[in-house]
Amino acid sequence: MNDFINLFEFEFFRHAVIAVLLTSLIAAMIGTYVVSRKIVFISGGITHASFGGIGLAYYLGLNPFLGAAVFAVLTGTGIEWLSKHGKIREDSVIAILWSLGMAIGIIFVFLTPGYTPNLMSFLFGSILSVGTTDLIVLLALATITGLFFSFFYRPIVQTAFDPEFAGIMGTKVVFFRYAMSILVSLAIVVSIRAMGIILVLSLFTIPQTTAMLFANNFKKIIIWSVLWAVTGSLAGLFVAYQINIPSGAAIIFVLTLQFLLIKTLFIIVGLLKRSK
Repeated sequence: MNDFINLFEFEFFRHAVIAVLLTSLIAAMIGTYVVSRKIVFISGGITHASFGGIGLAYYLGLNPFLGAAVFAVLTGTGIEWLSKHGKIREDSVIAILWSLGMAIGIIFVFLTPGYTPNLMSFLFGSILSVGTTDLIVLLALATITGLFFSFFYRPIVQTAFDPEFAGIMGTKVVFFRYAMSILVSLAIVVSIRAMGIILVLSLFTIPQTTAMLFANNFKKIIIWSVLWAVTGSLAGLFVAYQINIPSGAAIIFVLTLQFLLIKTLFIIVGLLKRSK
């Protein structure tokens, strides 16, 4: 344990811990919206489609995360628009853009001349390589997301649970749907550095599912999600250090184990109450 604490002497580890805290905060807010609106599959489509932006950015010699952000936002807003105006089923739109983004990414990585980049960090994350610029981006998005949720909490909740009634009450449903699509897309992209494309969706789902065991209020779910995301992520870093495995995978494993243990405890308590 002392060896783990001593890791805080190193800048790269302090950056990793700060990244965990900021990513957990962003994921708690965005993930609660995603789970409440039941659009986890949409988020998966955005996550994987962003790989197309990474491949294209590599080919053009640009920052891969800039390319991922552009593709993610276009995918998120594209799903909203096509599913409503293109007369295409939403799940079909997601599948098309999901596979298209992955295909574009693979094609452009293959066409990139010279050294082929190591894609493992994008697929599985590399939280220990987070730099100061990454932290600034995370902090900026966490601040923007927090302010947006603070000022527009009620319409966000209304459009997540009952958009038809919200429209009748005068809420600008279309605006908030597109605004949240953009925030979801950006949150996914900035989290890729820590968790990777394959694992990032879990951070927007597992802590929220765990939080819903303790609360059914949107605001309380966010608070509980922060708690479980932070504790699970820090524990995942500790496990990764102890047995020398990828940190992103360790974090997701711990978050999942955390949920399963708590869910099992709830089941046991429920059975004991019934037996009395």
